[in-house]
Amino acid sequence: MKGIAGGALLLLLLIAGFLGVSSVFTVNQTEQALVLRFGQAINIVREPGLYFKLPFVDGVVRIDKRILALDLPEQEVIASDQKRLRVDAFARYRVIDPLLFYQALGSVDRANEQLATFVNSGLRRVLGESTFQQVVRDERTQLMARIRDGVNDQAKNLGISVVDVRIRRADLPEANSQAIYTRMQTERQREASEIRAQGAEAAQRIRARADRDVVVVVAEANREAERIRGEGDGQRNNIFAQAYGQDQDFFAFYRSMQAYETGLGSNDTRLVLSPDSEFFRYFRLPMGNAPAAPAAVPPQ
Repeated sequence: MKGIAGGALLLLLLIAGFLGVSSVFTVNQTEQALVLRFGQAINIVREPGLYFKLPFVDGVVRIDKRILALDLPEQEVIASDQKRLRVDAFARYRVIDPLLFYQALGSVDRANEQLATFVNSGLRRVLGESTFQQVVRDERTQLMARIRDGVNDQAKNLGISVVDVRIRRADLPEANSQAIYTRMQTERQREASEIRAQGAEAAQRIRARADRDVVVVVAEANREAERIRGEGDGQRNNIFAQAYGQDQDFFAFYRSMQAYETGLGSNDTRLVLSPDSEFFRYFRLPMGNAPAAPAAVPPQ
């Protein structure tokens, strides 16, 4: 009898332990939980800790409360300027209402499918209203904010809040990229040719102005040189005239000596002159002129 009583007591202890374990549950810091009784939510647990429930009656559904990632497949979008874009985007969201999330979706996989539909629709709508330049460079941040707000409006009845929507990459298809690259290269070559032509024109204009200035400067310099030379020649002639007026014989002698020095120098010049020539008068006469003839004696 003691053995039967001990076995029954052990069984009761096991049942009590099992019931005790089944009546408690824990919630981690990264989770939030719903306590369901016959499929109806009776409690929402948002804080981590140890909680109680009715064993075999209440169920617990745990929902992640961290920021969840949604990676979208690459898709093709036509911008407002009729350019095709290959867009690779992603989204980040979190569950803010676990009861509404459970009633509307039930699982994260179902939430990803629904959000992917919303985000793809928002991408096509917003990017379709924008130009290629706005998407790639000018208004990318503003466009992403518009897409995020639009998705939040659609997902507000699902207990979800979209934290961010981003575009990893937005490029043209390969064929379009090559065509645009070729057109850009042609435009740059045309611009370079125009700039070179403008530079050559400016250089030619500067060169012509410089040549004209050189001619003007040289002409003015020659004119000034001729003027100075004429003044010098005039002063020289004036000096010669004054010297000739003071002593005509000495001046004639000095000029003759200069002529001898220039004409009879050690060079290849040959002069054929008569010894009686006026050029050699200072060789024949010491004073350079013939003595005066004696005056005639008148007849007595």
